[in-house]
Amino acid sequence: MTDSYLHRPMSRARRIVGVFAMAAALGVVAPRALANMQNSVKGVAANCRRLVAAANDHLVISVAHWQKAGPLPAGAARMMPMLAQVRLPANCLVRGVLDPRVGVGGVKYGLGFELRMPAKWNGRFLFQGGGGLDGFIAPAIGFVAPGYKPALSRGFAVISSDGGHEGFTAAFAADQQARLDYAYAGLGPVARLGKRLIKRYYGRPARDSYFYGCSNGGREAMMVAERFPTLFNGVVAGDPGFNLARAAIAEMWNVKHLEAIAPKDSHGRPILSEAFTSADLQLVSHAVLKACDDLDGLRDGMINNFTACQKAFNPKVLLCKRGARAHCLSKAKVRTLEAIFGGPHDSAGHPLYASWPYDAGIDTMGWRLWKLGTSRTGMPNSLDATLGVDAMRYYFMTPPDPRMTPATFNFNRALQATRQTRAINDATGTFFSSFIAHGGKLIIYQGLSDPVFSPNAIIGWYRKLIAQYHRPQRWARLFLVPGMNHCFGGPATDEFDPLRAIVRWSEDKKPPARMIAHGPAFPGVTRPLCPYPRYARYEGGNPKSAKSFACVKSS
Repeated sequence: MTDSYLHRPMSRARRIVGVFAMAAALGVVAPRALANMQNSVKGVAANCRRLVAAANDHLVISVAHWQKAGPLPAGAARMMPMLAQVRLPANCLVRGVLDPRVGVGGVKYGLGFELRMPAKWNGRFLFQGGGGLDGFIAPAIGFVAPGYKPALSRGFAVISSDGGHEGFTAAFAADQQARLDYAYAGLGPVARLGKRLIKRYYGRPARDSYFYGCSNGGREAMMVAERFPTLFNGVVAGDPGFNLARAAIAEMWNVKHLEAIAPKDSHGRPILSEAFTSADLQLVSHAVLKACDDLDGLRDGMINNFTACQKAFNPKVLLCKRGARAHCLSKAKVRTLEAIFGGPHDSAGHPLYASWPYDAGIDTMGWRLWKLGTSRTGMPNSLDATLGVDAMRYYFMTPPDPRMTPATFNFNRALQATRQTRAINDATGTFFSSFIAHGGKLIIYQGLSDPVFSPNAIIGWYRKLIAQYHRPQRWARLFLVPGMNHCFGGPATDEFDPLRAIVRWSEDKKPPARMIAHGPAFPGVTRPLCPYPRYARYEGGNPKSAKSFACVKSS
């Protein structure tokens, strides 16, 4: 007797309940026997309340109660609208703070967490990574992608954390321990706490442990593989900001160059959102597609052979000819494109971050929100100019510099100014001997139109892995998603299931040769996501079907 594809054979207790239920229905056993079994199952729910007793001087448990099956509470759904339609199973909900303390300036700190343990547990534990600068506790459900059941609904026990502080700004960085907890130090203790509470609640330990995160959660995923190599069997890192400090330098570079060509408001301030109009970005996207779309054998709106595209497309083809103003770009805009996609560098030309591949997703809202924003005034609202500047001033620079602006940022001293934070924050290591010996598996996926973390950065890191281990594909695979913006969105097949892939790889020893993806941008279309350095090439047949594509090695 087995469960669904993500379940091992049922536990002995669950099989007994099923057998008793069937026997009672057939009149073979007395109804009282079944009632006794059902009461014992209800006792598991009662155990949830008893978890309050797990509190001690280092652990505050503020909530421990049984949640009936149903949708997310309205407040949580508003925080994450894409989860509004998700229906959750009955679960034991625990919230609390690990290692609470009073830090610099009298501010309260501690590793806030939420743990959900389902009534029908499959024996697995998932740590759900955070996002941005953390500072909030996301619902611990293990969201994967629209249309796919979250991990909690598949039977995983799931924990999430706020990274050791509250609030959406970088103010926490004034506290040394808060910096360390956000960077990496809080991940191990929260993971171990989750495992202890799971064992206490179910009476047995988790059989398999996983970490899943995107963006900063992707950085955290790589961090646990590098700094806590024996805690997890499988790790999934989506669009990881693994070298976050250097990406923050790129944000300053982008804002500086875009402000230089942006029109000014009545106060002389640059209107960042109008540095490139929507028509400008659409022009670039169409030109990239014209040059590169069919390099994978099929003109379908997606650029699978992105490596060849970097040689096939040059933004200078969009330069306005003498007297022309429409359907072309000014010299200043072309130069700005080249500066942004070329990546930041110092005055001697030394690169400070990676370059970026040209891709079709440049004209989407997901790209605009990071690079340009939508504000029609001199008060920018792009994420680069708000979240990025705040993080650079107070977290990445040591000491902090509250007066820094992208226009005044010193790129010649950028690496020195961010050195201390890079040392604790960036998951750039490539030494994985314990992770490999433990049997760990790592899946990384990255959108090729990601506007904040360059695909070329993670490709460069993976090439170092290839050089060091020769065949890292045996335990670590990188999947690139054409057209996808940051974690989702864009002209892409951006919906796929890496959680299923990591479980099959870790437990069933079936490495993912491809992941099948679909998405609302291309209704009725499926595409294979191929492990780097392979890409999906059309081999003939139904152009809408992933079966018509082969994963071939890029030249």
